[in-house]
Amino acid sequence: MFQVSDTPDGEVIDVISIQSQVVYGSVGNSIAVPALRRHGLQVVAVPTVLLSNTPHYASCYGGEIPQEWFEGYLSALAERQLDVTARAAVLGYLKSTSKATALARWLRQMREKNPQLPVIIDPVLGDDDSGFYVDPELARHYREQLAPLATGLTPNRFELGCLCNARLESDAEILDAARSLLGAQTEWVVVTSATRDDAKQSMQVFCVTAQESFITEHPRYDNPPKGTGDLFTAELTAGLLRGVPLNNAVEQASLFAQRSVLATRTLGRRELQLAEAQAV
Repeated sequence: MFQVSDTPDGEVIDVISIQSQVVYGSVGNSIAVPALRRHGLQVVAVPTVLLSNTPHYASCYGGEIPQEWFEGYLSALAERQLDVTARAAVLGYLKSTSKATALARWLRQMREKNPQLPVIIDPVLGDDDSGFYVDPELARHYREQLAPLATGLTPNRFELGCLCNARLESDAEILDAARSLLGAQTEWVVVTSATRDDAKQSMQVFCVTAQESFITEHPRYDNPPKGTGDLFTAELTAGLLRGVPLNNAVEQASLFAQRSVLATRTLGRRELQLAEAQAV
């Protein structure tokens, strides 16, 4: 009689992706997982919410994953030792403070077993146009519990301001705020949708490390499909796992996200479509 072991035999999990999921649409894990897998990466997807579609449609069903289930998912990863074999963890939309607290506890335990594991956190809180679309109290949990555990952070300008408890207007303020989040664990901060030049129809992405900072500029598209930030973070993670230097990985992720937005428009689709595979 064969005995099933809880220890994976030579199995390698590249990415643990913890974020939202939809039945229809391209946000959270529903876009991050196919984006990561197109690079040949093995992905374990942990949902924080499960919805029929994003809430901007006329109807939306589903909701937040029960806390007991969510904590069980995280425990199962540890019991299968997938947190030891993983090469990176990506965190996105959490919705509630209880998810943030449980996740911070799990990350600290995982760091003890896998200290070099890159943890990339997209602190999904809201944006300049709409303000918060989660409980504003979640900003404090990101600031105090999760951000210090991150290897890298990918906030937009609004979210960076929430993490630093400041209103950010100038490029200098954005750079200073990003630098303030660097620490013992946090090696870099990439600020998406950082500044806008309406005359040029452009958007900037700021990348900040302890040694340097650089800015990537790309076209600004009105009313882009949902999920571009989730796609950007997934593509950035894939690039870093391939050994691409951070600045190049940021540029490649930005380019692929732009191409995907254009492909979505060309196809006449409402939901974000991955651009055709090609060298990026």
